[in-house]
Amino acid sequence: MDFLLPEIEGVVKIKMTRPGLTTKQLGEQLIIDIAKYKRHPACRTLFCVVYDPEGRITNPRGVENDLKDESDQMFTYVMIVPRST
Repeated sequence: MDFLLPEIEGVVKIKMTRPGLTTKQLGEQLIIDIAKYKRHPACRTLFCVVYDPEGRITNPRGVENDLKDESDQMFTYVMIVPRST
């Protein structure tokens, strides 16, 4: 699911983990999404929110950090929720 926020030139991309979707596959999907939005003329910031209610992603902060990008072309932020304590 995507939400375009034209007033801030941003997009919110929502994903949810599920059985059979590995962390690697999720990362690959997000990399494809990031590349797609880098070409979108109305997107300067991409917020990727991954809902992981069962804690399937074993290293969520690592995935977030690996995909975060603050280049001149587009800012990309990834947040995997809920955050474990």
